[in-house]
Amino acid sequence: MTHSAAAPDVSIILDKATVEYQLFSARGRSLKGALLRRTVGGQIKAGGDGIATSVKALDNITLTLRPGVKLGLIGRNGAGKTTLLRALAGIYEPTGGRIIINGTTASMTDLMMGMDMEATGRENIFLRGVFLGLSFERARALVPEIADFTELGEYLDLPMRTYSAGMMLRLSFAVSTSLRPDILIMDEVIGVGDQSFYAKAEARLNEMIDSAHIFVVASHDNDIIRRFCNRAMVLHQGHIMFDGEVEAALAYYAENLKNA
Repeated sequence: MTHSAAAPDVSIILDKATVEYQLFSARGRSLKGALLRRTVGGQIKAGGDGIATSVKALDNITLTLRPGVKLGLIGRNGAGKTTLLRALAGIYEPTGGRIIINGTTASMTDLMMGMDMEATGRENIFLRGVFLGLSFERARALVPEIADFTELGEYLDLPMRTYSAGMMLRLSFAVSTSLRPDILIMDEVIGVGDQSFYAKAEARLNEMIDSAHIFVVASHDNDIIRRFCNRAMVLHQGHIMFDGEVEAALAYYAENLKNA
């Protein structure tokens, strides 16, 4: 995968990109294989013993995104949406074809990645910032501002394992939305839950989405797709079934795949 730190020409290019997962194929896992056949999207290949050996989660995807695109991914669970997001974020390398990313990228698919439950909240601001690609100096400089935004006060000096789920979300959200990337990748639009924190969190998230040159989000909520996107893509078993205007994509999905 190719990345460019300076991004005068921000773009995402997939050229016949394929992502295939290898599965355990021993007969002792036959029940798991049968379950996977029923619950996992993509194309499942069987080995010589009849047990599933691999899942092709994305199959020969060709796609180009340029500045101004706000793309919504639509599809049933297992359609390939999350795999595509993770491939765009650099978490998954393609097993076939190419994915070329020009521009700085931030992924909101896993807000806790890069954080340490034994470290303090303040230390985790630094750790998560570095994980997201900030230099040590930049991550360190952002700690006071992010700490203030979280409203966690003295809890920031306690280990994160002592936090409630809501406190962890506040912290990880504050760090992740402190960046202003060229390309923003998101799996569902985040709801922070705490009403006293919600308004400023929503404003910050909207600002981040608006400032991104390219935005890609997967969602099962049609209203989210309508609100944030100007283009939508329907995925099914690792294939692009429709790519175009939002309402047309939603209609295609409802008519052809929603109850398939």
